[in-house]
Amino acid sequence: MFTSADYEKFRELRVTHLATRFAELISDDANDDLTPEQLFLTATDDALELRRENRVTALMKKARFPLPQASVAEIDYREGRGITKVRMRRYAAHDWSSETLNVLVMSPSGGGKTYLVCALGIAACQNGHTVIYTRMDDLARALVIARTDSIRHQAMLNEYSNTDLLIVDDFLTVGIDPEAAADLFTILANREHRAATVIASQSGPDYWLDVLPDKVAADSIVNRLVNHAKKITLGDIDMRAELAEQARHTDDYWE
Repeated sequence: MFTSADYEKFRELRVTHLATRFAELISDDANDDLTPEQLFLTATDDALELRRENRVTALMKKARFPLPQASVAEIDYREGRGITKVRMRRYAAHDWSSETLNVLVMSPSGGGKTYLVCALGIAACQNGHTVIYTRMDDLARALVIARTDSIRHQAMLNEYSNTDLLIVDDFLTVGIDPEAAADLFTILANREHRAATVIASQSGPDYWLDVLPDKVAADSIVNRLVNHAKKITLGDIDMRAELAEQARHTDDYWE
C-alpha cells in the first residue's frame, strides 16, 4: 500500500507506526465493514498507546527502581501496617507536577518502605512523570565523585533538582559528610514549592538533625522536608522476615 518513499516521509513526521498499523488494518479482511476513517482512528489510538508505553518504559529505566515490579495493588494492607488502599490509590493517581507534595515514609528496618516508595514511583512513571529513585548513601557517594568535575557536578544537581518526583530511600540511615550535606541542601532548596520529594527512612527528624554535620543547614533541610509533608508511618511488622519465611516453604527453596 505504501512505498519506501512514503515511509521516509512518515519517519520525518514521526508517524511510522501509525502508517504501518493503518496499512495492517486495511489489509485485514476482518475489517471490510469498517470505513477508512474508522480504521484510521483505530490506528491512531494504537499508535498513541504504543508511544505512551514507550515513554513509560523510558521513564522507568531512567528512574532506576530496585523493585521494578512493585505495585500499589500488591501492597500488603493488613491491619497494623498503617496504610489503606484508598490512601495509596490517591497517592498513585497524584499529579506530582501540579501539586508539589512531600511524603515521609517511616518504619523500622524491614517494614516495606522500599517496596511502597517504588510502587508510588512506578505509578508516577505510568502517569507520565519523571522520577528518580536513589538511596541516600548512593546519592552522597555519587555527589562526592561528581565534585571532581564541576560541569558534571552541576548537571547532577540540576537533574536531581528538576525531576518531577525525587525518591530518597534509607534517608540518613548513616551520617553524611559536610560536602554531601551541602549538596543535599541545594537539591532540596531548589525543589521547594516546585517539585515533589518522597523520603523513606527508619529514623525521624530529630535523628536527622543530630547526624547532619552543619546544624544550620540541618535545620533548613529538615524544615523543608517536614513542614506540610504527608506522613506514612508503617507498623512494626517485619515484612522482610515474613517474605523470607514464606520463601522457605516454596518448592524451589534451597539452603
